Amino acid sequence: MPRLLGITLLSLSLAACGKSERSSTLDTLAIATDSSGPTNSGHGTMTFTLTSTAFAPNGPIPAKYTCEGADTSPPLEWSGAPSGIRSFALIVDDPDAPDPAKPQRVYVHWVVYNIPASATKLPENAAKSGLPSGAVQGSNDWGKQTYGGPCPPIGRHRYFFKLSALDTELKLNNPNKAQLEKAMQGHIVGNAQLIGTYQKAKK
Repeated sequence: MPRLLGITLLSLSLAACGKSERSSTLDTLAIATDSSGPTNSGHGTMTFTLTSTAFAPNGPIPAKYTCEGADTSPPLEWSGAPSGIRSFALIVDDPDAPDPAKPQRVYVHWVVYNIPASATKLPENAAKSGLPSGAVQGSNDWGKQTYGGPCPPIGRHRYFFKLSALDTELKLNNPNKAQLEKAMQGHIVGNAQLIGTYQKAKK
């Protein structure tokens, strides 16, 4: 009788151990496949990111890219965009106008849409020297179809470079930011953002 009891206990122990191993394996698999971020071509998880070689995230934008310099659009690069997209759209704006201490409006500096899905960057001065084929510039708050660099009247402002991945190409005619955002509704499959700051030099 004691021998039979020992065999029974051993069987129960092995069964429990096997169940524990299977549960552990399933738990590990669930953790490995669970992700809230966008995927790229279904091969693992990648974060959709926007960067610039001209300035670090939340760092100061060099004067070259502002109204105190050449007003050149900065170089931008992105990676990890969702698969199956048809185009990108870019909006650059300043939510701190006119005074960061008492912001009253968002000032729009650049509007670009129908950037090809195959594109992974905008070179320096793309606004003037040529965007990728098919890309179109809309109107900024100066009423111009180009890039307008930071030109804050007071204090240090933040400049948001916002890139949206879309599942379509847009049929628009010189849209402003509001019109572009309305057209993008229901078509955004991913967003990436880069923030830079600028304050005019004291004279």
